[in-house]
Amino acid sequence: MSQKAPRQFFQPLAAGAPMPMRDLPVRLERMIQFVPAHLDKIRAKVPNMADQCDVILGNLEDAIPADAKEAARAGVIEMAGMLDWQAKGIGLWARVNCLNSPWFLDDVTQLVMQAGKQLDVLMIPKVEGPWDIHYVDQFVAQLEAKAGLTRPILLHAILETAEGVARVEEIALASPRMQGISLGPADLAASRKMKTTRVGGGHPFYRVIEDPREDAAPRQSAQQDLWHYTIARMVDACVMAGINPFYGPFTDIADADACEQQFRNAFLLGCVGTWTLHPSQIAIAKKVFSPDPGEVKFARRVLAAIPDGAGVAMLDGKMQDDATWKQAKVICDLADQVAAKDPDMAAAYAE
Repeated sequence: MSQKAPRQFFQPLAAGAPMPMRDLPVRLERMIQFVPAHLDKIRAKVPNMADQCDVILGNLEDAIPADAKEAARAGVIEMAGMLDWQAKGIGLWARVNCLNSPWFLDDVTQLVMQAGKQLDVLMIPKVEGPWDIHYVDQFVAQLEAKAGLTRPILLHAILETAEGVARVEEIALASPRMQGISLGPADLAASRKMKTTRVGGGHPFYRVIEDPREDAAPRQSAQQDLWHYTIARMVDACVMAGINPFYGPFTDIADADACEQQFRNAFLLGCVGTWTLHPSQIAIAKKVFSPDPGEVKFARRVLAAIPDGAGVAMLDGKMQDDATWKQAKVICDLADQVAAKDPDMAAAYAE
């Protein structure tokens, strides 16, 4: 597929639109808390909920009934006026309906025109290729110019089809407006014709088993993660493009242990955050996507032992070199971000 010339890549796509960002804002985005914006009782809890979250997202797509789409859209616009989101440093996102739905045009138009000054990111479902991002990119630029916005609204794609996964690198590089990509396991499972009704996590039928034993004892086996390959490929595409990879939904709200494990798998593979669908998952995401204090302490020792990132040092019988210095730097940088926002974690890292 042809690409724009490098010198043209960061040019605004509409006269009067803000200049695209060359670097993403440095923000803590451990959890994206989904809010069904059509429900008055839940929407009323947003200001208090926001204090616990890094990102609040008003949902307009799946899980919103067709006869509540307009109410949800109005609810997100109302949410934008509840706080000075930019001043508080809390992300305000919206997941719009997919591009081939009858609601997409009104979703984007009304959100940008009426809530664009507070809105950080539009999450775009079922992205299948860079052409989807190019279309939204141009459309949002025109609306930004019309609304007189001075800060560009970013785009976040959801991987929910086999074609989207096959083209994930092209999607990640499609626009300077790209903020990140999330895994959408339910729609992706349907697209691939996977034989599961679970949303996220492992599956008891997806296992490895040891070889037969000579004593005919029962053979040990272990459940595996259906999403390992997809998450790893998504992370590579995002890191290559300088954008952020996220895990998506875990819908078994009652199984906190499995939720934590799935979040932890994604965190270890490189995801910066996850979706949270229920307030009970916020604390799990906060715990998992904040580096462990013990890991941080050891990582700081590595940086202290090799101050310039070159050379070799031995710590606790383990060799440290420039590669492990880079690993330690990733952990320490994230810990510094977390500590700046979370006093409890700052205290834990200081002990």
